[in-house]
Amino acid sequence: MLRPNLVITLVIALLTLMIWNLLGGSSSEPPWPKRIQGFSFSPVRAWHDPSLGRYPSEAEIEADLLLLSDKTYAVRSYSVSGSYQAIPGLAEKHGLNVALGAWIDGDPATNSEEIETLISLSRQHHKNVVRVMVGNEALYRGDITLQQAIENLTLVKQRVWAPVSLAEPWHIWLEHPQLAEHVDYIAAHILPYWEGQSVDAAVDFTVSAFEKLQQTFPDKPIVIAEVGWPSNGRPRREATPSQANQASFLRRFLQVAEERSFIYYVMEAFDQPWKERQESGVGTYWGVYDIDRNAKFTFSEPVVDVPHWRELAAISILFGVIALLFLFRDSEGLRSSGRGFLALVAYGAATGAVWMFYDYTRQYMTLNTVLVGIVLFIGMLGVLVVLFAEAHEWAESLWLRQWRRQPKRKLLKDDDLPMVSIHVPAYNEPPDMMIETLDALAKLDYPNYEVLVIDNNTKDPQVWKPVEAHCEKLGQRFRFFHRSPLAGFKAGALNLTLKKSHPNAQVIAVIDSDYQVEASWLRDLVPLFQRQETAIVQSPQDYRDGGESCFKAMCLAEYRGFFHIGMVTRNERNAIIQHGTMTMVRRSVLEEIGGWGEWCITEDADLGLRVFEQGHEAVYIPKSYGRGLMPDTFLDFKKQRFRWAYGAVQILKHHLGMLFATRTSQLTPGQRYHFIAGWLPWFADGFNLFFNIAAITWSACMLIWPVDFTAPLPLFAVLPMSLFVFKILKMFFLYRRRVEATVRQSIAAALAGLALSHTIALAIVQGIWTSGLPFFRTPKQANNSGLLKALQDAREEALFFLALLLAATAVNWQYGADSPDAQIWSIVLLLQAIPYGAAIVVSMISAFPGLSARIVGPMGVMPDTLEDQATEIESGLLLQNPDK
Repeated sequence: MLRPNLVITLVIALLTLMIWNLLGGSSSEPPWPKRIQGFSFSPVRAWHDPSLGRYPSEAEIEADLLLLSDKTYAVRSYSVSGSYQAIPGLAEKHGLNVALGAWIDGDPATNSEEIETLISLSRQHHKNVVRVMVGNEALYRGDITLQQAIENLTLVKQRVWAPVSLAEPWHIWLEHPQLAEHVDYIAAHILPYWEGQSVDAAVDFTVSAFEKLQQTFPDKPIVIAEVGWPSNGRPRREATPSQANQASFLRRFLQVAEERSFIYYVMEAFDQPWKERQESGVGTYWGVYDIDRNAKFTFSEPVVDVPHWRELAAISILFGVIALLFLFRDSEGLRSSGRGFLALVAYGAATGAVWMFYDYTRQYMTLNTVLVGIVLFIGMLGVLVVLFAEAHEWAESLWLRQWRRQPKRKLLKDDDLPMVSIHVPAYNEPPDMMIETLDALAKLDYPNYEVLVIDNNTKDPQVWKPVEAHCEKLGQRFRFFHRSPLAGFKAGALNLTLKKSHPNAQVIAVIDSDYQVEASWLRDLVPLFQRQETAIVQSPQDYRDGGESCFKAMCLAEYRGFFHIGMVTRNERNAIIQHGTMTMVRRSVLEEIGGWGEWCITEDADLGLRVFEQGHEAVYIPKSYGRGLMPDTFLDFKKQRFRWAYGAVQILKHHLGMLFATRTSQLTPGQRYHFIAGWLPWFADGFNLFFNIAAITWSACMLIWPVDFTAPLPLFAVLPMSLFVFKILKMFFLYRRRVEATVRQSIAAALAGLALSHTIALAIVQGIWTSGLPFFRTPKQANNSGLLKALQDAREEALFFLALLLAATAVNWQYGADSPDAQIWSIVLLLQAIPYGAAIVVSMISAFPGLSARIVGPMGVMPDTLEDQATEIESGLLLQNPDK
């Protein structure tokens, strides 16, 4: 087995390496000139923030000018506030010309100071101040009017010798051509990223914009006051920020600029971390040099899309191998296709995780980004754990060569069959239904059994008296008990009947009050107790009313998945979830562990786990031997699942030490794995509830405060989207193969399962913070609710659905095609709305019991998954590696 695993690991590792090689592709670009004409120059470090008055020192400014002195002929400044006043003098010292700028905004007093300082410095350093710019995009921002801009220009032109202009985006000049009459040259920003141009079209776009300005203003020199591309940030239509794209654009542009003798200033020399909250975060990353003054890309070598792809590939392969060590730990029975599938998932998940980490860490780390990164990392770990658990179940369900714990037949003589005590707990159940249940029990093909009916706390004698009378009619095998009051809910009733059971009874069997069992139930399954290690024999919950309505057909399809997929794979490691009907327990073991747990609302699953903790075994036979009734309304369907999920949290909290091996028990690693991994999807639903609340809140903030709140990074979209798609695909394929469901039935099951997501989330959250939720009985043969009642039953889901739908629509409307990140976020919001929409649809369907089950299609008899490998049942089991 080691050799196939090694081959598969190596093949997928090679594939991973090839993928990284493609991601890290390179392209040849024109070489960077020895010197360029000019850099936009803002000499800040990580600890500076000009907006808060934290300016660099003169020594820091000089160090930056020294760095640029042999790389450019000139620098362009943006303000003459604070230490920026030293730029012209220090630049002259290092042989650099200056395009001196004043910062103009909506404050007249500040503007006046800036203009006076600008005039003074340009006169004082007239030798190297070759241009003056009175403001930077002040008209574009709307800080000043056109008339105010003209007045500022007129004032400065009268008092300085250098050519005067103001810097604006190129289209502003075309919108206000009269402005050209008051300047000496056109200072235009041409930034194809903001125009949404792809990097391949960016240079042509820049040249085209330049030519339009030339044609419009033939008598004015055109200076490209800003031209560049960001190395990080959010995509804008077809424009994607990256270091490779930045290098490609600038190197291509500089070649054209040299050929056509453009006057330009590359935007910009150094990154600006203080701009993190401006320009959707992209404003930080326009520097040719990073904040530590390291060049971001090579100036002559081929441009590599992902410079560190080899290291990233090695890390991906390492993490993939680590994941496979766990996934392959118990893969002896898997076919090569199953192990290949697990390898693909492991390497794919590892590659995705490494890419996410790499992409996120290319940002400058601040307190906010670190905190967000921690949240993202925790979320990523959670998604990976759930993904691996789901993939493992998928692989074992489809590609297991042979079920290792498969039953065989060994017929026992009647005298060798142990006595069975069948317990039927009931509370306020319809008497006609219970009479049918008892009649089916009376027809059992088994020589030695009794039936104990315990009615606990039913107040109305007209409900329980007919059942008592029918027990008397059926004879001495049947005994009826009515107790009111009786504590402990269903567990209390079962513990009472345990005490009342016949002394010779060796096996305790339990069915719900609505179940009609097959005559062969006991004769087929009781012989499995001949193996002394066996403490529990379980067959599936199944239902006989799936043909009554479309709603019930959907529910039946949804139930089948757990009992014919999850329970079968759990049985391979002796880790089934015991459910409190169609179950049989060895009496001595039941008494040894103290009976049913009255503290827990899912006493059946708790009992099964306690049996495993004592080192006993359970057997699951995926063949239907009895069928009950499903909930009649969506509300009852939700309450049933709420109880199961809430009980799971109770059990996890109660058995936490044993499940995580901090307390002594005889649980095997395989049992611990299944009990933890099996409930992870429910906990993921609980986490998803908080995600949705945060998503709605964040989206509202994006709409109210668009400057401060932008679309979350696509990394946050990858997590919920990938897990959602994976789970849907898994459910569809497994239903088609293992449940033998049609396409319609698979879709119906998915819809019913999604409709319960919010209910499960609430149960998980409440289960974590509370305890002692009372037991809720699932009503049988209840009246169906009307349409308005159905809407009310899904009112919480409807509110979430509307909130997510409105948020997605509003975000897409406000940001439109300009922001791919916002579009991705809208898609995430719509995906998150699907489970809530499913709840509304299923609740509406439940309000119309007349809708035919033929819409979904009849499920038929539950097939026996093990019959293709073991057609007969015999006492004892063929066990291979049962404790893994």
